Amino acid sequence: MKLIKWLVVIVLGSIALYIIYIGIALYRLPAVTTLADRRMNMTIQVKDWQGKLHPFVVGPQNRWWTPSNSIPSEMEWAVIVAEDANFYRHEGVDVRAIKDAIKYDLEKKSLARGASTITQQTAKNIFLSREKTLNRKFQEIYLAKRMEQLLSKGRILELYLNIIELGPMVYGIGHGAHYYFDKPASSLTPRESAFLAAMLPGPQKVYNPYRHLDHVLKRSDMVLRLLRQKGVLTEGEYRQALAETPNISGMQKKVDQSFAGKVQKMFRNMFNYLR
Repeated sequence: MKLIKWLVVIVLGSIALYIIYIGIALYRLPAVTTLADRRMNMTIQVKDWQGKLHPFVVGPQNRWWTPSNSIPSEMEWAVIVAEDANFYRHEGVDVRAIKDAIKYDLEKKSLARGASTITQQTAKNIFLSREKTLNRKFQEIYLAKRMEQLLSKGRILELYLNIIELGPMVYGIGHGAHYYFDKPASSLTPRESAFLAAMLPGPQKVYNPYRHLDHVLKRSDMVLRLLRQKGVLTEGEYRQALAETPNISGMQKKVDQSFAGKVQKMFRNMFNYLR
């Protein structure tokens, strides 16, 4: 009996210490109030596709920054239906999505599905590391709740759309629109908006248009269908968007240049080795 009591004391003590640790970690998190100022500029760290960190400016000083009044509504709704269907109904955390994700992961016996809202993703990308730990998840949820209390949904969406990863060191829809379609984000068509939104789960791997253009186009069809169901697009606009072939000639040129660069590098390395 004494052993059991000691075990209970140890377990409860450990839980108490962990709660204290989490409380201190949350207390030391940066304030989100500065994000409310649309003139605000801050520097965060983003990774390239080789894992190297680079400084990235969040705010109007970023040359590709796109304010909310220049973002097409189709672009906003495309990321909402693709990433966070309950964005305008939850307060930072989607409890139903978390329950569905847990059920799915238990059935698949993996951690295949996440349940992060747009607000959580924004909090993580601006303030936190990418490590997958319970502590970081608590911090992410706390920051998301604070952001929902202090910022409008429009401001959260503006921040999110300006920091999403869309290619190799391509962050934000302003840069993404120029990189793939050679136009400002304000001129994106519904099909182009759906194309960019379709890449979000994995622009480096599964939804990398350099390697899997068919995957991106297929998912963008799904996004367009959801936009029609949501009433964002009329039936005519939906049919027109489906018939539109994204003008990605600029992207194909980058692909060709990338491939040529790899071949050139391979021969240069071979020459240096033989020499």
